[in-house]
Amino acid sequence: MPYPLAGVSLRTALLFFCLASGLAAGDRALAAGRLALAPCELRQSQGLTLIQARCGRLAVPENPAAPRGRQIELRVAVVPAISTHKRPDPLFVIAGGPGMAATSFYASVAPVFGLIHRDRDIVLLDQRGTGGSNALDCESSGGDLYQSTTAQIVAETERCLKMLRAHAHVRFYTTSLAVQDLDKVRAALGYDRINIYGSSYGTIVAQQYIRRFPERVRSVILDGVVPPELALGATSALDAQAALSSIFARCMGQPSCHSRFGSPAASYRQLHNELAAHPVWVDLTDPTSGEPYRLLFANYQLAMVLRLASYTPELAALLPLDLREASASGNFAPLAGQFLLIDRLYGDAIAEGMNDTVVCSEDVPFYHVDAEKRAELAKTFLGTSQLDGLEAICRIWPRGPVDPDFHQPLHSDVPALLLSGGNDPITPPRYAALASRGFAHSLSLVIPGFGHGQLTDPCMAGVMAQFVRRASVSGLDTACTRKLSPMPFFLTRNGPAP
Repeated sequence: MPYPLAGVSLRTALLFFCLASGLAAGDRALAAGRLALAPCELRQSQGLTLIQARCGRLAVPENPAAPRGRQIELRVAVVPAISTHKRPDPLFVIAGGPGMAATSFYASVAPVFGLIHRDRDIVLLDQRGTGGSNALDCESSGGDLYQSTTAQIVAETERCLKMLRAHAHVRFYTTSLAVQDLDKVRAALGYDRINIYGSSYGTIVAQQYIRRFPERVRSVILDGVVPPELALGATSALDAQAALSSIFARCMGQPSCHSRFGSPAASYRQLHNELAAHPVWVDLTDPTSGEPYRLLFANYQLAMVLRLASYTPELAALLPLDLREASASGNFAPLAGQFLLIDRLYGDAIAEGMNDTVVCSEDVPFYHVDAEKRAELAKTFLGTSQLDGLEAICRIWPRGPVDPDFHQPLHSDVPALLLSGGNDPITPPRYAALASRGFAHSLSLVIPGFGHGQLTDPCMAGVMAQFVRRASVSGLDTACTRKLSPMPFFLTRNGPAP
């Protein structure tokens, strides 16, 4: 999943100003490659952030086995290092999803990479099927795995396939082909070795690139780690439930939160039962437009808020208060506002067709969910809806090429820094522990109480910059991460207790 938006600080603005003086040096270095770059601007999906960069397009065969067949263009952006004496090995930033564009992801979190950007180019490749690289966007009609019937999911999937057929053979958008693209971009830009930051699904791409091109990688940061051995998604509802239960338990363990709200789990169960019988119409102000809005709030909307609340400590901090207000006084506006914000920020961030190709080729075929496990899933707040929906989509969606060793353990000498949130609802710390076995030189950091993706955690920018500078985990100073704690629970709308 995408990360929360990062604001643009004065320091960042100064970095952008200094960037102009470094473009000429960056151009000279890139001239050695075969990819022509021109000035461009990178924008976050909501238009809140603007990054000056150098962009170009690289044509590659859609089907590498048919090099004279249909060609697609890959969008590439380079944010040149500020220093005129920059290091030769850039940082490639790989977004999550699957289906998020690296350019828009970076635009939302660019300040976090500021220390690395001082001395190294930042390279962004919109993975085939995303962003500016022949995006497989389906222009969704509003359906969702969690609230649609199987028949509706099948109809929407068929509509999407028909829409995409005009400009893409959707089966040729898998990770195995994407890592070949990534190396072509590296070569075209004239870089010998690179550093990689991968987020969520991007950790899969990073590990597969290391598997195919180990000599090209100097160091790798994996944030929200998915081990190669895992087919993600089959039992994700269990991890989501565990993360939510942990948030509720943390509130119960804090006297101020417990005395103010009682049991958040009890509030949730009450709301769930009431909404199952009678969904509620909520009148509120749209948090992104400021316009009046009316929303029918049901268990689907509640489940989405609960799921995303466990992704970040900031949203989790509001959850007991929001649940209590809804259950005790019928005030659903805060929960409805959270849902709308989630829908507006993330609804258009993912290229659904590319997501379906990856999931239906690399994950769902490897699911093995028996009746006992399905019964466990049914007891969670998400239930079996995601699993049922994915299986329905993948009965129709074409499968693409996947390397035979795709789900085999990785064995690598590349220095690796693995980052996990102790309360991650989708890639829990045990996933990083499994992935770390594949690296001879690795360090796995777990931040207690935090959710999915540690990129924007306090002091993480410094830890990452230190690691990339050294390309080693030996002696890495991570003391600041041991002082991190999740945001305290809000007791009122004014904030936590003093």
